[in-house]
Amino acid sequence: MSNLTTDNPVALQVLMDETIFANGFDFQKDVSIHPIPEGNSTPILSAELNSSAARDTSYLAVGLDAEEAVKGMGSDNGRQDVVNDLEVLGGEFIYQGSKEQGILFILRYEHYPYFSPAALDAFEKTIGALKLTKETVAVLNLANPHNPNDFKRIMQFFQPTKIILLGVEPASLKLPFIAHNSYMKGRIATVFNTFSFEEMFADVNKKKLFWNEFKTFIGS
Repeated sequence: MSNLTTDNPVALQVLMDETIFANGFDFQKDVSIHPIPEGNSTPILSAELNSSAARDTSYLAVGLDAEEAVKGMGSDNGRQDVVNDLEVLGGEFIYQGSKEQGILFILRYEHYPYFSPAALDAFEKTIGALKLTKETVAVLNLANPHNPNDFKRIMQFFQPTKIILLGVEPASLKLPFIAHNSYMKGRIATVFNTFSFEEMFADVNKKKLFWNEFKTFIGS
């Protein structure tokens, strides 16, 4: 396979109110203070996928204090004891949503079944701005001890065409290096590596970089 290059859009536009950036975020002011440089292209490697994968280090959502984390823990391996009608149980993987559209979000939250409350709200608004819903995409939490941290098995089970790593290091799935907000294109699926929502909450520039690439990635 040959190397590919992603082209980051230079011209930024005012985002819709439904996106995670609208709440208290002055888009034009922030662009003037933190301009994004032109020529922001990153070479991306394409590679064969290894069949084995080592578990990543435990991921604790950034910005949560100990009390919040404990509140999010349930009696079943740290999973919240709540009813989740979107959760699919009983197979090789436990996940939320649907595999039908081939869009898979992969994350790693130790103290929540999928997202922290703030990240869930941001997630719903972000995909909603692109006409997607929780029912139409798949969300996989690799911190769930039931789920194999093996990229080949993930590919075989979900058969995705678009994979979004939200705060999950590619190396933890034995993938080649992928810079943040860049892609690795394979024969079947393209992997988009980006920050966790907690990281984006703490850094406005990371939000902008994410959104600019994410909307292009989903629309491609």
